[in-house]
Amino acid sequence: MSAVTHPLSQRRYVSLTTFRRDGTPVATPVWLVAWEDGIAVWTNAGTGKVKRLRRNPSVTVAPCTFRGRLLGDPIAGQARPLTAEDNARVMSLIVRKYRLQGWLVTLRARRRPSSTVSYAVTLAAGRGGS
Repeated sequence: MSAVTHPLSQRRYVSLTTFRRDGTPVATPVWLVAWEDGIAVWTNAGTGKVKRLRRNPSVTVAPCTFRGRLLGDPIAGQARPLTAEDNARVMSLIVRKYRLQGWLVTLRARRRPSSTVSYAVTLAAGRGGS
């Protein structure tokens, strides 16, 4: 990981917006960790957002509450899937950042690593720290 982290990486939740085939945006609050010069998000492999990301890697990300209420302006980005090894690293970063809650949420995934995936999100220039 780079020594320079994106301001969004300090947030507890971000709203990750993916896009359906017809262009309809779908926003989901997710956990995140610092990853290279952007962020990484982790999710179950069978979710709708993973299916949408396979078709279209364009996303927007904005700081939000755990219920998804936006706390700042969205920033455009591109998501790319990470390797299984990187997915394990993201899970350990989730546990470090979210402590007991992160450990509990990742428990099943540690037993079945293929049930989850991680995406690196490279973000366009933007404030992100609102």
